[in-house]
Amino acid sequence: MCGIAGLLTAGRPDPALVRRMTDPIAHRGPDDQGVWTDAEGGIGLGHRRLSIIDLSPLGHQPMAASDGRWVLSYNGEIYNHMALRAELDASGNRTAWRGHSDTETLAECIAVWGLEATLWKAVGMFALAVWDKRERLLHLARDRFGEKPLYYGWAGGDFVFASELKAIRAHPRFANPVSRRALGLLAARTYIPAPLSIYERLYKLEPGCILTVTPAAVAAPRDEAPHEGTSEGGVTLRRYWSYRDVVRRGFAEPIEDEAEALERLEATLAQAIGGQAVADVPVGAFLSGGIDSSTVVALYQKYSSQPVRTFSIGFEEAGFNEAEYAKAVAQHFGTVHNERYVTVKETRDVIPLLPAMYDEPFADSSQIPTHLVSRFAREQVTVALSGDGGDELFAGYNRHFAAPKLWQRLQMLPRPVRSLVGRPLSRLPSSVWNLVPGKRQPHFGAKMQKALRIAGAAGSFDDVYNSFLDEWSFERSPVLGAHGGRGFDLDVTPGAPDTVRMMYCDAVSYLPDDILCKVDRASMAVSLETRVPFLDHRVAELAARIPVSMKVRGGKGKHILRELLYREAPRALFERPKAGFAIPVGEWIKGSLRPWAEDLLDPRRMAGEGYFDAARVQRRWQEHLSGRRDATPALWAVLMFQAWHRASASPSADALRAA
Repeated sequence: MCGIAGLLTAGRPDPALVRRMTDPIAHRGPDDQGVWTDAEGGIGLGHRRLSIIDLSPLGHQPMAASDGRWVLSYNGEIYNHMALRAELDASGNRTAWRGHSDTETLAECIAVWGLEATLWKAVGMFALAVWDKRERLLHLARDRFGEKPLYYGWAGGDFVFASELKAIRAHPRFANPVSRRALGLLAARTYIPAPLSIYERLYKLEPGCILTVTPAAVAAPRDEAPHEGTSEGGVTLRRYWSYRDVVRRGFAEPIEDEAEALERLEATLAQAIGGQAVADVPVGAFLSGGIDSSTVVALYQKYSSQPVRTFSIGFEEAGFNEAEYAKAVAQHFGTVHNERYVTVKETRDVIPLLPAMYDEPFADSSQIPTHLVSRFAREQVTVALSGDGGDELFAGYNRHFAAPKLWQRLQMLPRPVRSLVGRPLSRLPSSVWNLVPGKRQPHFGAKMQKALRIAGAAGSFDDVYNSFLDEWSFERSPVLGAHGGRGFDLDVTPGAPDTVRMMYCDAVSYLPDDILCKVDRASMAVSLETRVPFLDHRVAELAARIPVSMKVRGGKGKHILRELLYREAPRALFERPKAGFAIPVGEWIKGSLRPWAEDLLDPRRMAGEGYFDAARVQRRWQEHLSGRRDATPALWAVLMFQAWHRASASPSADALRAA
């Protein structure tokens, strides 16, 4: 795992400027740094290295291929790189290998097979920049699901790119304004979806894509991200792998036999875990005690010759603590389990770190415990496997089975009747709904209110899905000047069940731009590499062929994954409501964090800044304080932007950019 940065300029690239861009991302690669420039091409590549495979100087980057044509700066891991070497050698290309790093493998494969063919063969996670010296072309590429981040765009008169925005902000002429469209989507979804970033003229490269840039692009900045399949102004965007195509093929060619599906799932997932457990540094795994992380740990331990190191954290608040479940699972599998209980103070102390850690406003509050468990794991390991991706591939979110059922029932009633019943009930305080007896997820009252608002206003299933994921559904955006739609495109393949449509949308937006972004920044802030076995594309392609009937059963998701896990552990260990990695920030901002929140939400200051409709935000704030409405996600999004904006505009931040 590493960090990359660089630029394409109309003049001579300054090595000192490239190094200045890599310095702010030193946490991504504390072990080594490198800069390469080509005066004739106007290109500068920078790199920060976290040594995982081949710890020697032979893995130094940027790295040139032996043919002298290609120069690579790369962040990630290619798990099948030794197999690629063998394939390259067997084809008659006898490379004089210098070391055993996957960087060298990637560079030499690109030199022989070309970039797109190499990426198609590669099994791994990556974000890379490769310069073609002969053709004078810069290629940027990102892995299939977006595990590794890559920003690009125009700043200070140059074309720039980097793993994190802070590297681009280090450009001395950086002056890009905040994107109102991106801010509007942040307020709605609590994250900024690709290809947007919080800044105008800076974009996220979408997963599975290659961006090719010519020197002519430097003088042709774009106010919109390029579209797939287009070539304009010296920039071409093409897709080398499409998850939409994967889902379509899977829907057309389903596995009919459940026993076959189960056997193939174990074999494919175990293969992915085995490949990702390889490193020249210590490796462990996160363990929450839930289905996904427990399945990864179960197969990791099953096929490992030694005890696996697992990590979890616990909280003082009983309703949010799952450490006891993780401990029980670890004891069953016989892992070397490490747990740490963190205090409320330790948890809150992370909040001031978030603006710098996430680089652009990001408002999934599970970012806090994710950072804490990463920091804990980093005390013993440099690599940690996680269970992320299981929900998107195997229908694990409640909406995947609750939303279709809700819409099926709503269609039985005329819309006016639904509105007459749903809207008054949605006004019952969330605190009242929280009094309903039985085991409940966090924020149960807020979810009931939202479901009732949807019942009263939805005109289609697409409305239902989009409303589940929009914190201001059926309302005007609180962002002044926000433009463009806030909904998702659910079109994946004709005839697909609504659950498949939702899973697809979650996998191409929520997964890369919320879940994977959260984990990458939280872990890389402490120089910990995380790996995600479920997102091995071979696992994803198999999962797409497993029909919904094997994923959703008995009112629960992830049926086939559960069956795989129950082969290794008793189901009683996992029979409980899905909780997620939640913390009670909604209560904190009404209590000990209230002065911090009210300072950031000060209506006069907000009105002066001109980003939010201060009156609308205040109404939502007062509803939250009174208990009439649990507005935690909506308010956390506003608070994270305000904290980020204040930190970005601080004199110390300006001085750092000018230094």
